[in-house]
Amino acid sequence: MTTTAVRTLPAAQQPIWPDRDALEETVSRLRALPALVAPAECDRLRGLLAAAALGEGLLLQGGHCAETFGERSLQQVDGVVTTLRQMSEVLTRATGLPVAGVGRMAGQYAKPRSKPVETQDGLELPAYRGDIVNGLAFTPEDRTPDPRRMETAYRMSEATLQRITALGATSVSGLGAGDGSEFHVSHEALLLDYERALVRIDPVTGRRYAGSGHLLWIGERTRQLDGAHVDFAASIANPVAVKVGPTATADELLALTDLLDPDGEPGRLTFITRMGADRIEDVLPPLVQKVTASGHPVLWVCDPMHGNTRVTDSGVKSRRVADIAAETRSFVAVHRDVGSHPGGLHLEMTGGHVTECTGGTDRVSTEDLHRAYESACDPRLNRSQSIDLAFLAAERWGEGR
Repeated sequence: MTTTAVRTLPAAQQPIWPDRDALEETVSRLRALPALVAPAECDRLRGLLAAAALGEGLLLQGGHCAETFGERSLQQVDGVVTTLRQMSEVLTRATGLPVAGVGRMAGQYAKPRSKPVETQDGLELPAYRGDIVNGLAFTPEDRTPDPRRMETAYRMSEATLQRITALGATSVSGLGAGDGSEFHVSHEALLLDYERALVRIDPVTGRRYAGSGHLLWIGERTRQLDGAHVDFAASIANPVAVKVGPTATADELLALTDLLDPDGEPGRLTFITRMGADRIEDVLPPLVQKVTASGHPVLWVCDPMHGNTRVTDSGVKSRRVADIAAETRSFVAVHRDVGSHPGGLHLEMTGGHVTECTGGTDRVSTEDLHRAYESACDPRLNRSQSIDLAFLAAERWGEGR
């Protein structure tokens, strides 16, 4: 695929900007801003992911489903980083492996939607696509896509990175239990107008890097082989990932490895599987077997969140810790049976005491969901539930080591 053809390829899940002049002006200003992350930082993360792909490390990726604008979001950074640090320490003690800590933050402002519009009380408005596109309030003013929000997303990401750095030296080094690993940031590369505007060329190597984050992933809804998102990911030197749901085929994954990692470099490509606790043991084995047999050094990571979303009788989206734990256990078991390395976890979580997922040691019931349901989109594990899962994962990953 060529980088020059990317704008003519079909691009799923993009907003319809009503003010094209404002879009062009915003993109022009973004192109003139410095990158949010440096190529050397992306390369160091790629090295950590390479170790994990070869069975010599783990990836722990976590953070909010959708970041939001405002001071409150910045205040939550500390809790997410601290919780990920504690989870990393639990995993490292149990496995003896270094843990690469990566936050879903400093860029996770865009969200794919099942439908382009929403209807309430007879009023039809554009769906909420994340704060980088429009607002959550169900009003014509909030829901109208505004490209100037991309500049706010850049400034918020910049402030988030500054806050992360303030928590612990350069890029928050030493997240993983004193193993010297750095804390990096990631998000879904969904809004292509934003991502393309922040691509920068490394003057030393001449390679193109996405300047919006260290690790970018392609979602389940945008991983079309002939689509603009895969083409964009193929054009950058950052480590990249792809979300893989239960409808994926082994041939599709092999085609993605050819497009995104044609040279077979460990650390370049991660598959983040999101199957659901009731399907993973049936669906995942043939995918892992065929990709492993091809010789591609893919890093396999488990997202036990997205395949286990439920809607309560009152219409609230939630997830059960028991289902999340079950998919995590099955993920490790499948990889052990196949003879590949279960490379880590990808979680929607927070360091706060929200009540969005049910279960856990500090038990949250369905009746408790209304007490502190703060997510702008999907339900997250709270701090206690995240630590619970870390201990369960440590037990599973530590077996036989």
